[in-house]
Amino acid sequence: LQFLYFIAINMPFVKVLKNKAYFKRFQVKYRRRREGKTDYRARRTMTLQDKTKYDTPKYRLVVRLTNKDVTAQIVSSKVVGDEVLCAAYAHELPAFGVIVGLTNYASAYATGLLLARRTLAKLKIADQFKGNDADGTFKPVRTKADDLGQEGRFAFKAILDVGLTRATTGARVFAVLKGAVDGGLAVPHKPNRFPGFKNGKLDAKVMRAHILGTHVGEWLEAVLEEQKANPDEKDPQFGQFVKNGLKTAKDVEAMYKAAHAEIRKDPTKSLPKKAPVAGAKSKKYNIKRLTLKERRDACKKKVAAIRKAKK
Repeated sequence: LQFLYFIAINMPFVKVLKNKAYFKRFQVKYRRRREGKTDYRARRTMTLQDKTKYDTPKYRLVVRLTNKDVTAQIVSSKVVGDEVLCAAYAHELPAFGVIVGLTNYASAYATGLLLARRTLAKLKIADQFKGNDADGTFKPVRTKADDLGQEGRFAFKAILDVGLTRATTGARVFAVLKGAVDGGLAVPHKPNRFPGFKNGKLDAKVMRAHILGTHVGEWLEAVLEEQKANPDEKDPQFGQFVKNGLKTAKDVEAMYKAAHAEIRKDPTKSLPKKAPVAGAKSKKYNIKRLTLKERRDACKKKVAAIRKAKK
């Protein structure tokens, strides 16, 4: 006791920060904030609608990137949750001729183009908004805030939503944006995040090379030349490109040009569903839920087995 009294006397004053009052007033953050998935400050800015516009939906061009796919959606927020008007995915591009490289810059552009044409076709205004050519030049979009002195109805407007992705120059989320704008959507943006932007100007040649995958083709040629110089070394890089007959930058560029034409021709196209393999067994390992009758029959069998064992 004397030892404890000595410690208590000589201890400096420590302010208790997380006391009972702190925990009584503690408010748990939203689940998606706790998971680190949503920036609610950015989301609030993008979803708030003017009171004078009543229940008019405010659309967002939501772009998300994964290791194997590119997701692009036109989304509006409601009280019950977000509602997707239209969506396009990079894994759908093989239906339009893009077989390999589904997550590179050129494929991200093609995904944005597919989303734009699909959305406008769904709204039945695809004939009024043809979009722009894939030449890499920057063309400002026409919105009510920036009329540009043109006549006719305004294009379908959406705000870019990149989530937690860092907005760096050359990021693929802006390739989807460029594809959507060239496809006919009005997404307000500046050219400073496109590849080739330097000293306040956008180099259209560099941008076009990224849109058509020429930069990928040039790297492909360099890798193949190195493989020829060292035939003993096995390098799997670009193996699928070579397998599908893509060996030069012109081949890659031709593939994406043909894909753009196919997307504009029929954006509703999709890959055919794979036929189920005959005799294949299900890979479900969960226990089948029994009905009441089946459970009672199982109990009767167990009781009968116990009685038989006792006899």
